Amino acid sequence: MILFLASRPVVPTARRLSSAAFRSGAAPRPGPPPRGTGAGPAAPRRTDDTDPTDDGGAAGPETGATPARATRAPEATGAHGPRPRARPSPRSLLAPYRRLFAVPGAVAFTLAGLVGRVAGSMLGVGVVLMIATVRDSYALAGAVSATGLAVTALTGPLLGRLVDRHGQARVAVPAVAVYALGATAMLLCVHYGAPAWALFVCAVGSSGVPSLGSMTRARWAAVHHDDPAARHTANSFEQVVDEVCFMAGPALAMVLCTAVFPEAGVATAAVLLVVGTLLFAAQRRTEPPPRTRATSAPGSGSAPGSGGAEGSLARSPGLRVVVLTFLATGAVFGSMEVATVAAVESYGHGSASSAVLALQAAGSCVAGLVFGALPVRGSAATRFLAGVAAMAVAALPLLAANGLTTLTPLLFLAGMATAPTMISGMTLVHRLTPPTRLNEGMTTVYTGLLVGISAGAAAGGWTVDHLGPAAGYTAPATAAALALLAAAGGAGRLRRSLG
Repeated sequence: MILFLASRPVVPTARRLSSAAFRSGAAPRPGPPPRGTGAGPAAPRRTDDTDPTDDGGAAGPETGATPARATRAPEATGAHGPRPRARPSPRSLLAPYRRLFAVPGAVAFTLAGLVGRVAGSMLGVGVVLMIATVRDSYALAGAVSATGLAVTALTGPLLGRLVDRHGQARVAVPAVAVYALGATAMLLCVHYGAPAWALFVCAVGSSGVPSLGSMTRARWAAVHHDDPAARHTANSFEQVVDEVCFMAGPALAMVLCTAVFPEAGVATAAVLLVVGTLLFAAQRRTEPPPRTRATSAPGSGSAPGSGGAEGSLARSPGLRVVVLTFLATGAVFGSMEVATVAAVESYGHGSASSAVLALQAAGSCVAGLVFGALPVRGSAATRFLAGVAAMAVAALPLLAANGLTTLTPLLFLAGMATAPTMISGMTLVHRLTPPTRLNEGMTTVYTGLLVGISAGAAAGGWTVDHLGPAAGYTAPATAAALALLAAAGGAGRLRRSLG
């Protein structure tokens, strides 16, 4: 999971991260089926946010609409009083996702982005295994990977701003071309035994690729700019995609590097990343328009407390709260991964580490799919705080795990707290970021998550080395408590920024 986020703009880790109205002329979207059976008018659909009391009832920056409470149809009654409400069926849970992909072009850009995002999740593992195998030095492999991670953290927000200003295709295509040159140079340097400093140069040159995850979320925000419920479902779906990439990408890279040849993982990932990015950029129908002079003017569609359309996003107190919380959340992910590997090895089942970690991701997938299909209730800030609190509580039982039979279900439950936290956090980013700077806002938050993952991995390793595998989960439990402290302490600033 660490390597998945450290792999290139995908971030942060294995959990990851996301609107704003980019244009009013988005592709037409079929409306929801009418509620009721003809006995009365259908209940109006909200367009301002997910709940009439969300963040004080303030209209979202995307629409500026006046909050309106949705009318509730009277309950059906029978001879013995109100009839009990039917439980949601699997078909009803899938209905929001069918509606999500009803937009022309949605399937195409999702599949294209998926190709590139799987490739991104392969890169971290691929680079480490390639260099460690050929040069017989995990220290060199880790240093080169850390260099690429640092450059990614620095260039991510800058590339996000360029994407907002000039458009996704105009930035992603030349950027991925530069990446292809850097990756090719890396492969040649490793294969032909170039000096170690050359590997660091290649790592720098192959790290600046725009985040396909952020750009995909920005497209969902554009095509569903007037539908908060659809944006919530899209955020949930994207979190599930992140988890699937985390499970599939590193495993594929490991198989290629060990069963084919050491450079196979990075070479395959590079090809897939270039192809996926080009296919994604070719989907111009759903691409959000670049920022113009009009939309860049002060006060044009800026979220409250966001710093304006041209100012620094760091001026938003609410966004700073989200970044700080995600920094600690990333530390949870990074340290939990290290602690899990150490714990499984101490149980004598080292080969099962990948499967156990996959169970944690599976828990997040299940929670994300269900969370995206259910109606959203309460404010975004409240949901975010509740998710962080659940994550902190779920980390505590891991301290008592003493074998695979107890660890695996506890990790699955801990993973279920991940998706609602990340989904609610990305919803807050949408609300707190000006519509014309959404890519920059998401990559800024992802950068915090990425840095947290690296710090958490280091803290988890130190804990295991000095306190033993049995105490390994102290690090993620502590990081989760810090995340809760950051979210709870900043709840007031979040609500003021939103309101």
